[in-house]
Amino acid sequence: MHNFHPTILREYDIRGVIDETLNEADARAIGRSFGSIVRRQGGSRVAVGYDGRLSSPSLEQALVMGLREAGVDALRIGLGATPMLYYAVYALNADGGIQITGSHNPPNYNGFKMMLGHAPFFGDAIKALGAVAARGDWESGAGDEQSIDLLDQYVARLLEGFQGTGFRIAWDAGNGAAGPALEKLAARLPGEHVLLNSRVDGTFPAHHPDPTVEANLEQLKQAVADGGLDFGIAFDGDGDRIGAIDGKGRVIWGDQLLAIYAEALLKQHPGAIVIGDVKSSQLLYDRIAALGGQPLMWKTGHSLIKAKMKETGSPLAGEMSGHVFFADRYYGFDDALYAGVRLIEAVSALGGDLSVLKSAMPELVSTPELRFPCSEERKFAVIGEVMARLGADGAQVNDIDGARVNTADGWWLLRASNTQDVLVARAESASPDGLERLVAQINAQLAASGVAAVTVAH
Repeated sequence: MHNFHPTILREYDIRGVIDETLNEADARAIGRSFGSIVRRQGGSRVAVGYDGRLSSPSLEQALVMGLREAGVDALRIGLGATPMLYYAVYALNADGGIQITGSHNPPNYNGFKMMLGHAPFFGDAIKALGAVAARGDWESGAGDEQSIDLLDQYVARLLEGFQGTGFRIAWDAGNGAAGPALEKLAARLPGEHVLLNSRVDGTFPAHHPDPTVEANLEQLKQAVADGGLDFGIAFDGDGDRIGAIDGKGRVIWGDQLLAIYAEALLKQHPGAIVIGDVKSSQLLYDRIAALGGQPLMWKTGHSLIKAKMKETGSPLAGEMSGHVFFADRYYGFDDALYAGVRLIEAVSALGGDLSVLKSAMPELVSTPELRFPCSEERKFAVIGEVMARLGADGAQVNDIDGARVNTADGWWLLRASNTQDVLVARAESASPDGLERLVAQINAQLAASGVAAVTVAH
């Protein structure tokens, strides 16, 4: 038996620190365990891709070995964005898929995002995989492997039915896995395109590839300003989250992007359900309703959002984190490259100026996403304590995902992260004074549960 690290099992994916909590033996065990699950459901073929992290190629090799030992054929699509792996599962009619990726985590992290059949693999399914690995309860066989180049086919799919006009756009791949596809995509789009950091480099020399952190968008802002460009688009490390700035260098946050997508989409699908996550602004839900759509607030987490889309028949969903889901692409899987294409189409359909769309949005003051270290064992207990106190106080609480509290000043949210050992908070108000009072409420709840508070500048 190998020394499998159960601490790498998360609710929505598998993630760890290379050579500390995650190694090639773990990857091999995950491959054999997942392959055994696929075999027991009558499947035999699994697509495998990997991102640009330095540890990804060796983890991919070990994973493929494990799949083959379980008697499963590995369809190796190579280096690419996570959404290219999602595409591969559909295009190759595979029985599942695994992407080796550390997503937006630091360079020394890596992990695995999975699909079983055409559905996300998460929650209890990941726990069951861990149990299979811990017991060594594996199938045996001699699976084959095949290398398949899908990049051109994937890019062609991104552009299928494109109806946008030409803009002058800067794109920042952040030296992440979306770079190769971006180069081919930009070459086929109308307009003028300036590419930043499209060379894959797992050390991320330019900046960390997380477009939800404004500091990581400085290079993009400079490129837009220097070139007098129309707007800029950025991706995270594995190409499933999008960030954007307008021609004036202002950030278009995830919920604001979703409002733009919704306005364009609801012209074609009046009355449709549009899903946002619990971290999104109230302005998003009000805007969807004003446009004649049906706003639906749901739990944060890409797998949960995908499942809710399928359940409700929603054509569009998104998260504050920049995951955007369009039902017309492999049943709502998040693809930031496709979201970039759809942003071009939306801006084209809504007057042709992203800066005008941004300026029309009401001004509120809000915190960034605040994070408080809290152990995996403690973080959900803290939320339970907070909910109990709020209930005793008669507060107005939405408990879809943590505690989202409405007050006369606005709203605040406190929830446990799905992927990290932290509590996540956010607050939004019409005034700085109101925001200060909301943050004080968050800090009071944290202090009551023994979690260190923060001071927020605004």
